[in-house]
Amino acid sequence: MDQDTDLKLAIYRHTAETTRPPSAEEMASATGRDSHEIREGYQRLFANRVLVLEGDGETIRMAPPFSGVETQHRVQVAGKQYFANCAWDALAIPAALHSDGEIRSRCEQTLEPLQLLVRGGRVLGDECVVHYAVPAALWWDDIVYT
Repeated sequence: MDQDTDLKLAIYRHTAETTRPPSAEEMASATGRDSHEIREGYQRLFANRVLVLEGDGETIRMAPPFSGVETQHRVQVAGKQYFANCAWDALAIPAALHSDGEIRSRCEQTLEPLQLLVRGGRVLGDECVVHYAVPAALWWDDIVYT
């Protein structure tokens, strides 16, 4: 396995266990690499659209489907609360963790609360429609906005 794949898997393991993306120092400790190598790896993962970094270039904003910042898309899985980047990512968190989950969000048009359950790979709960204001081909032009 190459170093970037190893780093990506370590990031996702940490995020699944702790509910938040790791710092470069935490990844250095977990992988036995120095912080400089980790930061370079973060940049390569960002360039390959695996991560979204904050302006400092080393803090993980998104490790899709997980959000590194608090959002309105809260996902409960196995007693842990995760934040998702969007409604679509909220559904992806239980799938990524191979577990049932509960999603609490809101309709961005009406601001009404939205609750969905994922049970055995099926989505149950409030009837809703997911709308994407930006075509998928343009998401990475401004992935935080999208």
